[in-house]
Amino acid sequence: MKNSILILFMSAFAWTACDAQTQDTTKKENTSEMEQFEIAKSEEEWKNELTDEQYYILRQKGTERAFTGKYWDHKEDGSYACAGCGTVIFTSNEKYDSHCGWPSFTKPAEKGLVVEKLDRSHGMTRTEILCATCGGHLGHVFNDGPMPLGTRYCINSGALEFENDSTNNSNPK
Repeated sequence: MKNSILILFMSAFAWTACDAQTQDTTKKENTSEMEQFEIAKSEEEWKNELTDEQYYILRQKGTERAFTGKYWDHKEDGSYACAGCGTVIFTSNEKYDSHCGWPSFTKPAEKGLVVEKLDRSHGMTRTEILCATCGGHLGHVFNDGPMPLGTRYCINSGALEFENDSTNNSNPK
């Protein structure tokens, strides 16, 4: 019995040490990855330019609570830009109600606007979405969206700024 407990304890310790080493490597990869984006600013610059919520989401990879963001149920025609750099990432044409509590899109407005990255935080394996211009955390993409693409880009409202479509703003969905 004592041997079983000892083996269990040592296995847990080895797993924790391995997980800590993986997290350190990930942080190093994140640092070099952030340097490759077109817009690179210091943390102090980001803090001065973003609201507290935007900084938490875009720079600290935070998330807002479901059904609380300003765009989860937003139905106007227009574009959704990265709140960090202003790059248009999504359009209302691709927005749909996934009933998840966050703005959901079937795809970005154009290829190359987002960077996908493996995310193993919070005991889950997901695909994180970053703005390809500034590296801001936008949300995650899942393979449970509507066909034909089957993708659901689940995005934090706090990572977005809406730009009204001036050519068709009198026709809300």
